[in-house]
Amino acid sequence: MSVPLPQPAPLREGRSSREVDAFCVQFAPRAPGHPAVRDLQQLLAEVPSEGLEARLEWVERCVAWLQDPKPALGLMEPAEPEAPAVVTRLALLLRVLETRASAREPVAVLVREVMAATSGLKLFSQVGLPAGLGFFGEVSDRLARRLLPTPPEDHQLSELLLRLFPVPQDASWLESLPPELLARLSALVQGGTQPPVRAPAQMVRASLVDALGLLAVQAAALGLTEDVRERCPEVSFRASPFLKLRRVCEGVMARDAAPDSLRELGDVVAECHQVVAIVTSHLEQYGVSVDLVYRLERIRRSLERMEAIARILGAAPGEARWRESLVLLADLLRRAHADRSVLAVVASNARLLARKVIERAGHSGEHDITTTRAEYHRLVHSAAGGGLITAFTAGLMLYATTLALAPFFYGLVLAGTYVGSFLLMQVTGSTLATQQPSKTAATLGSAIGQGGTAGRLSHLVELIPRITRSQLATAVGNMCTVLPAAVGLSMAFAWWKGHPLLDTAQAHYVVDALHPWRSGTVFYAALTGVLLWLSSLVAGWLENWAVYRQIPEALAHHRVLRRTLGDAGAGKLASVFSHNIAALGGNVSIGVLLALLPVVGNFFGLPLDVRHVTLSFGQLCLAGYALGPTAVLRPDFLAALAGIGLTLAINFGVSFSLALGVALRARDVPRAEVLRLVRLMSVRFLRDPRAFLLPPRV
Repeated sequence: MSVPLPQPAPLREGRSSREVDAFCVQFAPRAPGHPAVRDLQQLLAEVPSEGLEARLEWVERCVAWLQDPKPALGLMEPAEPEAPAVVTRLALLLRVLETRASAREPVAVLVREVMAATSGLKLFSQVGLPAGLGFFGEVSDRLARRLLPTPPEDHQLSELLLRLFPVPQDASWLESLPPELLARLSALVQGGTQPPVRAPAQMVRASLVDALGLLAVQAAALGLTEDVRERCPEVSFRASPFLKLRRVCEGVMARDAAPDSLRELGDVVAECHQVVAIVTSHLEQYGVSVDLVYRLERIRRSLERMEAIARILGAAPGEARWRESLVLLADLLRRAHADRSVLAVVASNARLLARKVIERAGHSGEHDITTTRAEYHRLVHSAAGGGLITAFTAGLMLYATTLALAPFFYGLVLAGTYVGSFLLMQVTGSTLATQQPSKTAATLGSAIGQGGTAGRLSHLVELIPRITRSQLATAVGNMCTVLPAAVGLSMAFAWWKGHPLLDTAQAHYVVDALHPWRSGTVFYAALTGVLLWLSSLVAGWLENWAVYRQIPEALAHHRVLRRTLGDAGAGKLASVFSHNIAALGGNVSIGVLLALLPVVGNFFGLPLDVRHVTLSFGQLCLAGYALGPTAVLRPDFLAALAGIGLTLAINFGVSFSLALGVALRARDVPRAEVLRLVRLMSVRFLRDPRAFLLPPRV
């Protein structure tokens, strides 16, 4: 913003302090003795003549005076009565220094000495960039910096930046500074009456050029690593722009940032950006490593910093250069504060990994979504098999409670029972309802993040009814099989042993444990939903890890496997591994999580438990057989049945919501689009509720 300054009668340099005070008051005619003028006079009278710490404290006081929200009244012309306070105060400071050599000279000496005693290399080449420690090293380093006190580094401009601007919101204040006033102020304090060998502007320029060279070396080293080159086969090693980046920056440094050398640097940096884009797209297709994502982010930010520095060096001296400098300083300040955030580095580097994990889970979820009536019936039959296996699993779990086992071995037996049951379902092609929501939610999230808005929404309007009726079919198939299977198992056990699987006390304990409000059923069901969601993440992560490490290709070409099974056999084994690794990881992880949570809770004295709807229903059926036919009509048993329905809703709702939320955030889906989808689905349900519950008629 251009700020026209009033033109009072000029003062000759060297006038008395009384005349200077009168001159300052001339800028505040409506408020003689205005605090802004009075504070500025005191500030200029106390400029320290020696000591870096004292000088830095004075700079801090000066910036605090500029940041005062009260404007210096009377400085602006009537055409601009609403000018920000920082503009009026900066204009007052500038006018005083322009007309008073006795105030300007100490300030010029202070600026010169501060710039000579501090280094800007770290500020321009490290602040706001990952530290090069790797993802986990970066996280631990930030944690240490937050928890441990940091030693002072007064010789670094990076520390001065945070000292002057301690909150991230100060970046907006920096951006509001008028560059034309800063250019004039900078020209005033460059030399003073005794110009130095190197002016402050020359020192800053040297730091910027040095930062270019350092950033080029670091970016080139990261861009030429093996895993980056392997994922960019389109560019040969000798043609890699990262190989040229260091040489071009050396030319920029040797020629003191000549315009033609800066243009060449811009071309090479653009080519490096293209390589990073190619590698990122390769990760989207072939799997993600969080450490590689971290390094790509460091390369990308380094290139962006080099472009910002090149714009400053290439800008004309004065207002244009200060405009670019303010952009860089505001960005440095924001990133300097973000450097201290552990959540920021986790969120920025794990987003792509989360996206790939969700997509991997979504691919397996596609198999649990039916379209035709035949697919719907096949899913019901698959769910029936899952219910049959679950009934036997529930019996084994209750039988394990009768064994006198130490907690470790009891947890081991439970984990083996769970894992064996889920793996048997995988082998037989059976389906369990509770494992579907997180996978189908991932599929839904992937579909939301693809294609144009109109086509995407129309696809989702058809996809969501298919998901809901498939979920319902699986749940009904599980429940309808668990009941007769549990009763049959109880009858077989009673015939074999002469008594039911559960005694009366155990049966009453099961009924009471499933009561919807007299027990922790609601909390435990929600906790189980979280575990179900976590198992889907493990499944997606394991598949992503196998794809990224190219495990299927390694198996197909393994010498021992090819010698033992033949080429076709090794290829078939690799294909089986590729298609089942996600399900294997999900089944093993959910089995271990369900078994260990109560054991771990007992170890710490916490009453933790799980409520898995299918297993809980199987246990309730076993308890009902033990109590007899009259007991199942009692209020407490009917309440336990209501607890099963509540567990079903909570298991499904929690796991589906968590998976869908992560999928939407990983794909950066706007909230407005989600709300629009909810409205469309509500209208669709009111018009055709059958599509959400039953398969198509043909």
